[in-house]
Amino acid sequence: FYRLNEAWISRYFVLEPKDEYSLRNPRQAILAPGGHIFLACVDGAPVGCCALMAMTATGEFEVIKMAVTETYQGTGIGRRLLAHTIAVARSTGAIRLYLETNRKLATAIRLYESLGFRHLLPEEIVPSPYARADVYMEIRFTPPEPSMPGTAREGIS
Repeated sequence: FYRLNEAWISRYFVLEPKDEYSLRNPRQAILAPGGHIFLACVDGAPVGCCALMAMTATGEFEVIKMAVTETYQGTGIGRRLLAHTIAVARSTGAIRLYLETNRKLATAIRLYESLGFRHLLPEEIVPSPYARADVYMEIRFTPPEPSMPGTAREGIS
């Protein structure tokens, strides 16, 4: 997890204190508060990752630390990782996914847009702890409606 993220962050930017903390302490920073870390492996070796970090107790998560090694970029691994991350968030009752990125990462931004993320308006942006953040996006999920007795959701059609 650390190596995958350190590689891309150092290629384009510098590791910031918040990066160091979450990458060196993923159990405390991501998992313990209710988050998830997903790894994509090829022949047992990790080649990509993506994490969900709980922002609030009410179902808001931040998509963080998404990385794919240079060798495997363009193979669809990033798309599958992000789609899986979104699906897990939705299945656990998330109401919102948020992410921050940088306009230098145009390919990543196009991926986020293609999977449903929308850009936040300037008045919707909360200042970031990351100096590199200049693009802010989110997906809002509609809460599922409670099923009614005798509906197709119970297998009756």
